[in-house]
Amino acid sequence: MRHLITLVVALILGVATLSAQSAKDLPRTIYSQEWKAGHIQGIAVDTKKGYIYYSFTTMLIKADLQGNIVGTVKGLLGHLGCIEFNEEDGRIYGSLEYKNDSIGRGILKQENTTKHWDSAFYVAIFDVDKITREGMSAEKDGIMTSVYLPTVLEDFEAKVVSNGKTLEHRYGCSGFDGITFGPKFGKSDGKRYLTIAYGIYGDSTRTDNDYQVLLQYDTKNWKKYEHPLSQESMHTSGPAKPVGRYFVYTGNHNWGVQNMEYDATRNLWFLATYETKKSDFAGFTLHAIDGNIASQKQTLKGVEYAKKQNVLTLCGRGMTDANHTDVRGWHFDKAATGMHALGDNYFYISHRKRNKPYQSCTATLYRFVGRETTPFVLVE
Repeated sequence: MRHLITLVVALILGVATLSAQSAKDLPRTIYSQEWKAGHIQGIAVDTKKGYIYYSFTTMLIKADLQGNIVGTVKGLLGHLGCIEFNEEDGRIYGSLEYKNDSIGRGILKQENTTKHWDSAFYVAIFDVDKITREGMSAEKDGIMTSVYLPTVLEDFEAKVVSNGKTLEHRYGCSGFDGITFGPKFGKSDGKRYLTIAYGIYGDSTRTDNDYQVLLQYDTKNWKKYEHPLSQESMHTSGPAKPVGRYFVYTGNHNWGVQNMEYDATRNLWFLATYETKKSDFAGFTLHAIDGNIASQKQTLKGVEYAKKQNVLTLCGRGMTDANHTDVRGWHFDKAATGMHALGDNYFYISHRKRNKPYQSCTATLYRFVGRETTPFVLVE
């Protein structure tokens, strides 16, 4: 009888047991398979249901944790970047850009289309339970909705005067890429906000582009904004402005924050970037914001056209930039194409591979150690 009771309890609590599984027991690597697409942009993992998601610029891939493909979503002609799994509603959120610059034109060329759009920026939201086969349509199969972000467009299209020159793109904004969910800065609990990070053009001749720009949104009532995305008739339904705008001083990086991930274990916000073109900065490619410290109103360095803004503080780990002692970080380039916090200091981090014309990703298990020169170590 005792064994029967134990079995019944195990069946009832099966899902909870799986969700409580230690991250170190997950597969050390998960291979995406090769795809004729743009390069890997981001990864997200649902450990409770046992799925991993990959963003390959114009397509989303769903696989199980053994790497077996469950389904794919295609048909996007914009740039699908960093993605994040929202545990509260079980959906995938991703950055989606349509713009007439080198990235946008490259995507249209890759997809063999002559279509063009006015610049627009959306959060793409995928109902991943509906992804059940390969080749599903982002527009026609009822999988994806989108929410328009006019604030990003305003900064992207703005002209500013800096050092006596009229420049395009306020703060160097090229759109946005990084996306994650986390609490209000300065807290470790409470409401979770959708947080996005701007892409920043890598221009070494200007001084107003040395901050990463983060916006926080309350998605509680976003259902009223969500619409299927028709690439023939782009909608403009979305919140007029974010609930908060924040800046963090890291120095300029080409294309800004590629991946952003909130880690509740240490209350850190990781910013993964490409290299910098500015020789006076150390060129760290990974930074971490200390989520325990609330933002402070400060005058932005090199940004003469802005009033005092909410400035965040980098954590005290990593190396210190010799020329900018308030900048700390690491030389760690793997995370720029995808990272996912699993808890207990464990992360899946993307290893990108190109076998022209194919692209692939191996999500690889790491543990955060936060040493001066070594942020992560491989889990063996």
